[in-house]
Amino acid sequence: MSLRHAVLGLIAELDGASGYDLLKMFEISLNSVWPATQSQLYGELGKLTAEGLIEVVAEGPRGRKEYGITETGRKELERWITEVEPKVPRRDDALLRVFLLGQVDRERALSFLERQRERVEERAAELARLEEAVPWDEDNLSFYGRLVMEWGKQSLRARRDWYEWARNEIESRR
Repeated sequence: MSLRHAVLGLIAELDGASGYDLLKMFEISLNSVWPATQSQLYGELGKLTAEGLIEVVAEGPRGRKEYGITETGRKELERWITEVEPKVPRRDDALLRVFLLGQVDRERALSFLERQRERVEERAAELARLEEAVPWDEDNLSFYGRLVMEWGKQSLRARRDWYEWARNEIESRR
């Protein structure tokens, strides 16, 4: 359900946007927390239009449509933001594997943790490049986007530190 609300929010924030505009915004802003494919996005635009939450506000060449949020859509977005409790992610594939590391020899366990730490470092570097590439402004998307960006940076640092700690724990175990 959150894809629909991400689309509603972007349309409201951008005050009208085409599917292409939205896809680009997903790529530079939401991709690290809520990715969407082109087919998912365009499918959601069709559903939101059919439900009266957005409407086509302009049409251009080659069938380009620009969407705007309706009053019903704005109310739904506000309700979702303020009244629906977010789901806390509970599944973590990497931590499930850590839980089962006792099933492999020590060296493979240490190697696994090191690979995961390296992957986190790579992701942190990607995030740093994205942060440099985004044309930050004083608008809402920039302000709140920076808050989410900072969460990503801090959570990656915490995860990296935890992998190092876990590796040290295994190394010191007799």
